[in-house]
Amino acid sequence: MKKIIVSILVLVASLQLSAQSKTGTIDTEYILSKMPELTQVQEDLKAYNAKLEGDLKVKVDDYQSKVKEYQEKVASFTDPMKKTKQEEIIGLENDITKFRQNGSQLVQIEQNRLLQPLYQKIGKALEEVAKAEKYTQVFTITTSGLAYVDPNFDLTKTVMNKLGIKIEEGK
Repeated sequence: MKKIIVSILVLVASLQLSAQSKTGTIDTEYILSKMPELTQVQEDLKAYNAKLEGDLKVKVDDYQSKVKEYQEKVASFTDPMKKTKQEEIIGLENDITKFRQNGSQLVQIEQNRLLQPLYQKIGKALEEVAKAEKYTQVFTITTSGLAYVDPNFDLTKTVMNKLGIKIEEGK
C-alpha cells in the first residue's frame, strides 16, 4: 500500500514539474524603434500634423477676416445684422477652440492607426518564436515594469532576427 501511495505521489509531482510554464520577456518598444518602417510612419504622422495645422490656419484666417469685416462695417449694420454677425464670430471662435482641443486626440488616433500594422508584425513574429521555443507566457518589458529580467529568457533579439532587423551591440 505504501508503494502505491509513494508511486502516486511521485507521478503527481512529475506531472506538476512537466506542466510548469516557460516565461519570457520582450521589449516591443525597442523593436519598434529599430524597425525601418517607423521612418515612414513618422513622415506620415508629420504630414497629417501639417494638414491639421493647415486646416487650423484656414479657420483662424476666416475668423480674423470676419472680425475685421465686422469692425469695419459695424456702424452700417442694423441691430439684427450685428447680432447675426456676432453669433457667427462666436461660432467660429468655438469651432477653433474645439479644433485645437481635438487636435492632439486626432494626432494620437492617427499615430495608433499607423503603428498598428507594425505592432501586429511584431506580435506575429513573437507568436512564431514563442511557439517554436515552447514559451507559455511572454511579458512586455517597460521602463517601469519588471525589476529583473534574465537575458536568457528575453526574446527581443530573437524576434528582431525573425523580422530581419539588425541588432546593435549593447542591447
